[in-house]
Amino acid sequence: METLPELIVMLTYNDHTVKNAHSIFEQCKNSKAKYWGFKEDGLPPEQMKQLYAYMKACGKTTALEVVAYEEDKCLEGARMAVDYGCDILMGTLFFDSVNELCKENDLRYMPFVGNVTGRPSILTGTVQGMIEEANRYLEKGVFGFDLLGYRFTGDGAALNREFVSQVHAPVCLAGSVNSYQRLDEVKSASPWAFTIGSAFFENQFGGTFQEQIDKVIDYMNGERKAEC
Repeated sequence: METLPELIVMLTYNDHTVKNAHSIFEQCKNSKAKYWGFKEDGLPPEQMKQLYAYMKACGKTTALEVVAYEEDKCLEGARMAVDYGCDILMGTLFFDSVNELCKENDLRYMPFVGNVTGRPSILTGTVQGMIEEANRYLEKGVFGFDLLGYRFTGDGAALNREFVSQVHAPVCLAGSVNSYQRLDEVKSASPWAFTIGSAFFENQFGGTFQEQIDKVIDYMNGERKAEC
């Protein structure tokens, strides 16, 4: 039986956590989304910790996505994820130190691959190079990968398809999934998961935040047609 990609709702806009993340989750906690997360910045640490605890109490699987490229910042983000009780650490460039911290704390690690810079992030590199990089990290025990396919300076849809087909681990397509066309491309690539954040805040799928979440999930499940 085909496994459909999971939606991870990110309470982020332009790669920063929104200030009203808690109230949005409160409004949408009964939506069809099982996976929720946000970035490592934008809220005071204690508020982040409280929100993750509330998400977990509501039965959600949680992710912290860390947009960091230097080892000390990546480690800091990983420690935050551990302290907050997150299930998944997404992002960071790969470092052995981060990987070991995740292993020690049963934290599922999904690092970036390729050359990632800036915020919002931009991805450069070659498809084959990213696949080879991912396979090296798999040998070191990572859980999966945070692939910024639609932030790629080349053909994002082609990268997504090739990477998912060649890397035998969970892949999350993160960033800039903002249309039904891209939902079709995601479905075709068949990753483990994909994220949507900014597109919901920009009302790209029409309706309240919860209505958009449920529309996307229903569409991916074949229970709804695309809207103009």
